[in-house]
Amino acid sequence: MAFVTLNRPERKNPLTFESYAELRDLFRDLNYANDVHAVVITGAGGNFSSGGDVHEIIGPLVEMDMVSLMQFTRMTGDLVKAMRGCPQIIISAVEGICAGAGAIIAMASDLRYAANNTKTGFLFVRVGLAGCDMGACSILPRLIGQGRAAELLFSGRMMTAQEGHNWGFYNELVDGSALDLASARARKFIAGPTFAHGMTKTMLNQEWNMGLDQAIEAEAQAQAICMQTKDFERAYKAFVAKGVPEFEGN
Repeated sequence: MAFVTLNRPERKNPLTFESYAELRDLFRDLNYANDVHAVVITGAGGNFSSGGDVHEIIGPLVEMDMVSLMQFTRMTGDLVKAMRGCPQIIISAVEGICAGAGAIIAMASDLRYAANNTKTGFLFVRVGLAGCDMGACSILPRLIGQGRAAELLFSGRMMTAQEGHNWGFYNELVDGSALDLASARARKFIAGPTFAHGMTKTMLNQEWNMGLDQAIEAEAQAQAICMQTKDFERAYKAFVAKGVPEFEGN
């Protein structure tokens, strides 16, 4: 298991040009990290992330030309692509403020666990921007529904932790540490067939753009590949022996 901590607690962990690129590169490189099977993202100091830094990102953006702006917006979108494209399960452990690009990072994760004090907001409209940032208009409606997503993106208001849980954004809430909860869930997933988990994640992403016939064929091929793994054989032998399989991810 790997941990990624957004670590500027004095400012509620805002993102900078450098941290966007660092995160993008990290998740791209995870495609080749065979020793990492789950990633937990958290924020230091009781908050997840306040989003893009006002002084270090928004201020400079006002002065950029269109070519530079497109380079920036594509780079931030590449972070989401990298998160969705790596085979590891990505879990966000969210506490306190989770706003703007921070909310996008949580949204782009595979699973989200939150403390009851969490407030989540897609704040782009508050700075005169559209809600269609880093895939929000594509991914968020799939998580919470079109109408709820539209209301959050048009208003820029904060979603309470309970709303987020009721609507399906958060998988589970906790009174204590979201990091402890997320870590426990990650350990459970790591104990499973991690190669197969990666295949599940791939299919969840690719089937967005498939018709039913294509999806069924893609899943047939994916499942046949998984049936060639030793984990499939281990599960069968454990079942016959009335035991518990010990998966090794191959």
